[in-house]
Amino acid sequence: MTFGQFLLVAVLAVPALGAVAAAAVPGDRAGRLVGTAAAALTLLAALPLVGGDHGWFGYGPRPAVQPWHRLDAPWVPGLDLRFHLGVDGISWPLVVLTALLTLLCCGYTLWRVPSGGGSGRALVALLLVVEVGILGTFLALDLVLFFLFFEVVLLPMYAIIAGWGGDDRRRAARKFALYTLFGSVLLLVGVYVVVAAAGTADLVTLTGGAGLSRGTQLAAFTLLALAFAVKSPLWPLHSWLPDAHTQAPTVGSVVLAGVLLKMGTYGLIRVAVGVAPEGARWAAPVLGVLAVAAILVGGLVCLAQDELKRLIAYSSVGHMGFVLLGVATLTATGLQAALIGNIAHGVITGLLFFLAGAVKDRTHTGSLDELSGLRETAPRLAGLLGFAAVASLGLPGLAGFWGEAFAVVAALRRGGGLWTTLAVLAALGGALTAAYFLRLLRRVTHGRPSPAVAPLAPGLAGAELTAWAPLVLLALAVGLAPALVLSYASGPVGALLGVVTK
Repeated sequence: MTFGQFLLVAVLAVPALGAVAAAAVPGDRAGRLVGTAAAALTLLAALPLVGGDHGWFGYGPRPAVQPWHRLDAPWVPGLDLRFHLGVDGISWPLVVLTALLTLLCCGYTLWRVPSGGGSGRALVALLLVVEVGILGTFLALDLVLFFLFFEVVLLPMYAIIAGWGGDDRRRAARKFALYTLFGSVLLLVGVYVVVAAAGTADLVTLTGGAGLSRGTQLAAFTLLALAFAVKSPLWPLHSWLPDAHTQAPTVGSVVLAGVLLKMGTYGLIRVAVGVAPEGARWAAPVLGVLAVAAILVGGLVCLAQDELKRLIAYSSVGHMGFVLLGVATLTATGLQAALIGNIAHGVITGLLFFLAGAVKDRTHTGSLDELSGLRETAPRLAGLLGFAAVASLGLPGLAGFWGEAFAVVAALRRGGGLWTTLAVLAALGGALTAAYFLRLLRRVTHGRPSPAVAPLAPGLAGAELTAWAPLVLLALAVGLAPALVLSYASGPVGALLGVVTK
């Protein structure tokens, strides 16, 4: 076993063992410490996965997927299923983001455990199980293995929302579970269609179509795209998201928005587009229209929102619309926009939900009508909220700018009346994003302090600064140096398009 293969196993085994240990160790705080240590070791194992034997320039025209590190072992020989893991420039940034956000959330529980019926160590154990499912989804190179990891996330996230969420948490958790199960059924049927027709579940072999007929690719892409649209979520299959975010505890919202939604957009690129390229080309105009509809609808709904976490949740619908628009163009610029948009959204929206949780914990309300004057009583918290808001609205120099700008440029370069119109409407959606975030800041940070805000102390806890500082720095770093993400992805994106657009 090479060092890279060892790291691939460690990235999955460490959080799985950490979840067991956190749940089994006597003492609630001891369990949270053990779980946080496991999350830290997972991040340390994920970071060295970059590069490897292929570097990030060693991509040829075939095969379209050339992992830096790869583990391929028999799993179910009778069904020709393999335990096939790998990492490349498309998946590695998402693996690191997942490991980082899980560590920050586990560390945050050392300072504050959300109220609810469960213990802190149980929450940490569930977060680690969610991490295993998300990381496995990003690393799996076998379609059946991908499906299994994709499903691992469902029950622990349901338990996090139902166990530690708000007053209406059980209804929100049920809605999340029902929508996700609907997507799972579609994904299972799509996987069966592909595997039965191709005779293999290997994603490396399947990428590019693997000889699948046009009819099979159209059916498979439709099923897979709908399944991933539920998870992302993409309009109009998004209605579970606001309730889940509003009711979830702070750490649940951070993981949900930061990385769990990325399972859908990653699956759309790696699986749906890669395995069924004819289906992707056929559906591209429809995807583009739905993407712009999501951008506009998300912006307009946010302008009417009066609840802090619900507004941030709906903003994700618009941001994921920009990601989908990039994917729909089926161009190098568009796919790069989708990938950096994924990372930027995970970093910035994770920070926004941390800050929204801090505001609600202090004021015991998320209603914008009851929040005003935050900069007068808690200027540090107001300043960080302002930074996260302007990063999310796409201010140049911060991470949120590149994905939205590149998606619009990709649509313009695609040419034609439809794509030019979509680009113009998407740019208008970007203006709506600025409008609703500036409205949010005006209502929350300006004016006279409301009764809920007036008693707040100006300081921030050390645990809060520790959890938020890495996200602030990443939003700056990716905004100033987008090559931190794009340089790793350029090779695999080019190789993927080489077989998708031929």
